[in-house]
Amino acid sequence: MAEFKKAAFVGAGLIGNGLALNCIMHGVPAVLQTRSKVDLCRSRLAEGLDFFEQNNVITHEERLKAESLATITTSVEEAVTGADFIQESGPDKMELKHALIEQIESYAAPDAIIATSTSSKSITEVFENAKLPGRCMGGHPYLPAYLIPIIEVTKGQKTEDAYVAKAKDFYSQIGKEPVVLNKEVIGFICNRFQSAIHREVVDLVENGVCSVEDADKAMVYSVGLRWSVMGQFLTLHMGVGEGGIGKFNEKYGVDPTKPDGRLSNMPTWTTFPADWCEKAAPGVEEEIAHRSEAEGRDTASIAQWRDKMLLETLRLHGKM
Repeated sequence: MAEFKKAAFVGAGLIGNGLALNCIMHGVPAVLQTRSKVDLCRSRLAEGLDFFEQNNVITHEERLKAESLATITTSVEEAVTGADFIQESGPDKMELKHALIEQIESYAAPDAIIATSTSSKSITEVFENAKLPGRCMGGHPYLPAYLIPIIEVTKGQKTEDAYVAKAKDFYSQIGKEPVVLNKEVIGFICNRFQSAIHREVVDLVENGVCSVEDADKAMVYSVGLRWSVMGQFLTLHMGVGEGGIGKFNEKYGVDPTKPDGRLSNMPTWTTFPADWCEKAAPGVEEEIAHRSEAEGRDTASIAQWRDKMLLETLRLHGKM
């Protein structure tokens, strides 16, 4: 496994800060580049380290060591010079990304990996002007980036497999779980899951099947629990019993030549109702009002509760 001596994060928002925090906690020096928000970067790193120290993930000595590995700069040149791995996390606007990548390549070592955090753009198009596109790829995390382990490594048309393997090594070294998309697809993997579920819950509420709160409860206390332990294929495999997933149709009497009643009844629209979010807002407010003080009753306290719940789940998975 390749060893990485310096990581650079160009565009130090929530994603850059979160991944830099993962780096310094795993002994990899990280440089955060921001145009002007140096104090905000510093405070976000401090808050993250506070969280991990207070929850006994790291000791105070380990926290001080991690702090010593972080650098914040407003200079792209300073950030990427000498870096083995560079993550671009600027605004999701193509012209801005092209400009940032041009800057990055003018200072980066020729064998440095360059990843983009884009959540909506084509990887091939993001790097269409790159001088060395073989070392360029997508590296899409999920918020909160310092806790959620998954990283979607996406190949562009010119990305070379050797660099993908090195990127996987890097993300693994900082405690992430990289998955590889061998070809580009809109939404990558996880956001496609979310989009399918998003459409279904909106449709259920719009049609009066259930309330916003009950839709959330149904997700959390059924499939959400199972999916926090194992994925859909393994869940189905375990449910079949003897013979496993290869016997799924036989076990459950599925006739693949006939329409599935559930699938036939699911929404197929490709444009969300214009006012779905305004309709959902009162239901979310009601759901929040029903939460206990310990679970949080405003955005800030719910975020703190969420992070602690995620942390404990990660501990069960042996990821913390």
